[in-house]
Formats: sequence, structure tokens, C-alpha cells
Amino acid sequence: MAEFAVKSTKPRQSKHPTSKLLHWMGILTGVWLLPAIVPTPPAFAAERIQITFEIFERSISINSLELYARQGRINDDLATYVQHLPEEQKAKLRQILVTRLPISPVAVSQFLYTPQAEYLLERLGQVIQTEAGVSGSRAIRAALIKAAADRNGLTLLNFLRKFPTPSIRIDLVRSLQIADELSKIVEQNNKAIAAVTSASVAEAAGDSQFTFSPLPDLRRRGAFTWRKQTLRLNDINRNRVFDADVYLPISPIWQSRQTPAPVIVISHGVGSDRTSFLYLAQQLASYGFVVAVPEHPGSNAQQLQNLLAGRALQAIKPDEFINRPKDVKFLLDELERRSQSDLTFQGKMNLQQVGVIGQSFGGYTALALAGATLDFGQLQKNCQNLDRSWNLSLLLQCEVLKLTPAQTNLRDERIKAAIAINPLSSSVFGPAGIGQIKIPVAIVAGSADTVTPALEEQIQPFTWLTTPDKYLVTIENATHFSTLEESGPGGGVWPVPLPFGPEPATARRYIGALSVALFHTYLNESSDYRPYLSAGYTRFISREALKLSLVQSFSDAQLTAALQREGTGRGAERHESR
Repeated sequence: MAEFAVKSTKPRQSKHPTSKLLHWMGILTGVWLLPAIVPTPPAFAAERIQITFEIFERSISINSLELYARQGRINDDLATYVQHLPEEQKAKLRQILVTRLPISPVAVSQFLYTPQAEYLLERLGQVIQTEAGVSGSRAIRAALIKAAADRNGLTLLNFLRKFPTPSIRIDLVRSLQIADELSKIVEQNNKAIAAVTSASVAEAAGDSQFTFSPLPDLRRRGAFTWRKQTLRLNDINRNRVFDADVYLPISPIWQSRQTPAPVIVISHGVGSDRTSFLYLAQQLASYGFVVAVPEHPGSNAQQLQNLLAGRALQAIKPDEFINRPKDVKFLLDELERRSQSDLTFQGKMNLQQVGVIGQSFGGYTALALAGATLDFGQLQKNCQNLDRSWNLSLLLQCEVLKLTPAQTNLRDERIKAAIAINPLSSSVFGPAGIGQIKIPVAIVAGSADTVTPALEEQIQPFTWLTTPDKYLVTIENATHFSTLEESGPGGGVWPVPLPFGPEPATARRYIGALSVALFHTYLNESSDYRPYLSAGYTRFISREALKLSLVQSFSDAQLTAALQREGTGRGAERHESR
């Protein structure tokens, strides 16, 4: 049985200063190399966990953990550690030890042999070490693969059993250092969210003359019905074939004629597809917009599925940073062609008034199309410090360095307004690139987003915007996935359940209302919708579980001051709920 030990060590440097995609829940996918899964001889199975703190060391046998997990018995070996725990925490410990992660050994192997995973394993190996006190990165990988292949599946207890040295040493000093680093990141993120909330409260005070209750509720469907047509697009120049769903609104019976409608393009994130924002496509179509939703073949749900099944080598290639905006450009070109030759589309689309909305990698896509330019210099600087960052999205952004910096401007002049939800943007664009956006733009952040952290990827980049029409929206307690369809591809493709957070239906209604208001305001130039784009209105529709805030002005000086304050700065006035 293995021992668990904590030992003081000097932090190791990552061997991979740049890595491949790290997306969503910190699940990394990339180059696939499936190793032979060979059972570990019993002599090399871990027996004890040894916890070392500087010169002190204590150990626990894995047998005692198993006895406790299976039967609830606490022997002398374990009593020192758990006897003072509340009963509720004891029950949670038992559950954690035996809870099985529903993931196949193939998927585990594919993940753990990617450069991104090796980067994370190196960092984890600083804490979880072999019996000799060296990095446990390779041993961790071997134990995870073997546990996943075992008939009992991947559980914490099984992982400990499969660790290929007689004891597992835990460097408590380094683990406390990491815990401290992460707690500071959380604190800074909380301060930033609180500062935006406070600024929103101040802006809302200026909206007190408005009465929002008589306004139509944009969270509900509009008066238009729609019909959907799926197009198969073939970009010969890029050897790229992909589908796109187009939602054509149908005028209500009381409206005598329908003028050409603005077009809204929705760009999905990695591992998703064109159904991920089905609700949003239908919501916008119900308000009279033509909505086009392309499938990005190099980074969609099918690509991830192929990777996990061994049919693809990568979840995403670096050139997807270029291909995604070009997918949208090609789609718009195709719609222009069809508007001239296809009776289905003739007279129905205004392709000089286009909006774009995207989430995560789709948020990057939206900002690039809106005018943000790639900044290779900023990337070179930030990616040198990758081993000191806990920003998971930076691993994906650093992939851009593998491209030739020939094309940095991916803007499409037809796009007149953009919404970026949970975008990755801090290093791939940087202050100079974000500052190139000249059109109205809204950036949406979730306070519980651990994939594209709100402070680094949305709030700070918002302060770099120079366009006068800009909106920063924060949703407290929202995760990276809160705005996605819960029944979308994530549930069937990702190897673990996605954390949608509390009340994802509320988050989706927020996005629906914001999108309708912004695109009607700036594409249809309708002043009737401008009151919805206010701090007062967002506070009016905000719910307690997911507090919604909006600001139109938030500077780098305000952010800096907030981050330098003592405490977490959570003293902002509470939202009203409706």
C-alpha cells in the first residue's frame, strides 16, 4: 500500500513555456499518444501517503483510507487526521475517496499525453512526488491511466492504489504556496467584480428617472416566427467545408411588409457546435433579425469527439485563430451571393449591417472580426511567464506564436456591433489590439469562470477599449458555461459533466435581452432600445442567484484602485430582484 508524504522542495520550472489548447474546465486536448496500459506489479503499488512539512513528516496508509471509505471505520493510523472533523466533512471525505469519474482510459491517455497536460503535470508534480522526493508528474500520469483502465474506474482511492512507487510524498510547503497563490487570484477577481458592481450602482443612480416596468420584456420571445435553412459551405481556397444554420424571420400578420433585416452571426466555443446557442438564435430571429450560425470544423464538438476517440491528433490547431474569423467572412460572402441569386434570401438580408456574438473562443472570434488585432509582441512577453500563471486560457493564446505574424488584422467591415461572452483576449490582442476596435461592443464576464478568468480576460481588456460605445457586463456566480444550452453537445461530448452553475436559464435570458437591445440599438438605429443598455435596467432584471451588472465607463485607474484596497470590497449595494 502507498504512503502519503509531504516534503519541502524548490518549485520546478515547466518544460513547456508554450502549450496547446487548455479550454473550458481545464480539460486539455491536443496531440494523441495512447500508451500501452500495462498492469503495475503489486510490489510497485503505493502503500502509504507521506505528508512532509519541512523537517516534519507524518504518514497514512492507503489501507486505512480504504477501510474508512468502504466501512466508515477509523483506525489508529487515520484517527489523528479525521477525529476532529465534523460528521458532515467525514461523510464528504468518504464520498470523495470512492466517487468514480466517468471517463474512459482512452480519453485520459489522450489528455495526459498532450503538451498542455505535461505542463500541468509538472506543476502538480511539485506537490505530489515519488518516494525519492522527485517530481511525481510521470507517476501521476501513470496512476491516472491505470486507474481509469481498472474495473473499479478512476476514483481518488484507486488513483492512490495505482501510484507506481511504494509511497506518495506530498510537499505541504509547496501545496500551501499554491493555495496561497490561488487564494490571492480569487481575492483579486472578487475585488474587480465588486468594483464593477459599485460602478454599476453609481451609473444606475443616474437612471433613476426611468421607469422600466412598462417596457416590453426582452427576455421573452418577440413577435416574429422563423424558418431555418441549413447551408453546406465549401471554401475551396482553404479546403474547408462547414455547415451553417440560417434563421429567417417571418413577419407577423399585422406587419404589411418586411424590409431587409440586419444579420447576426453567432460563433460557438471549442468543443461546442451550432446548437450551443440555439435559444439565442431563436430569440434574435423572433425580434426580426436574420441569424446565421456557422459550425467551425476545426474546433467544434465533432473535432473533440474525434480526438477523444483517437481519430484526430489535436483538439485545435493554431491556424484556427485565423480560420474562425475567415469562416464568418466566407459565410457572409455566401449570403451576399445568395441574396442575389436565391429567391429564399432575396430582399431579406441587410449585409451591410451585421452583428456578431461569440462565447469563449467564439468571443475571441467576435472581437477579431470587430477589429481587435493580433499582438505577437504581447504574446511573446506574456508566454515567457506561462509557468507563473494560473490563467488557463493563456495556454491556448500562446499557440498563436506558432503562426507566421503575417495577418494580424481579421476585421470585417460589414460588422457594425459585437458581443463577446467569456472571451480570451488579454495576450492574443493585448492593449494595442483591443484598442483598435472602433464599433460598439459589449464584453460579458462571469465571476465563477475558471477557464477565461473575468479579471484578466474581460475586465482588464475592457479598460483598453477606446470605442465610445462600450459595455461591460458581469454576472456574479456565472461559470464559463452558464450561457450555453444545457442540452447541447457538451453533455454528450465532454468526458465530464460541465458546470453550468446556478440558474443557467436566468443567464440565458440575460444574454437574450442584452443581445436584442444592443443589436436593435446599433444595427437598426432604434433609440427605443437604448434604455435597456443601462445599469438601471440590468439591476431591474437582476436576480439574487446571478446578480447582473452593467457599466459603460470603467477605467484602468478604477480597476487599479480597487485591486489595491484591503479586503474583498464586497460592500456594494445589493441588487433588486424581479
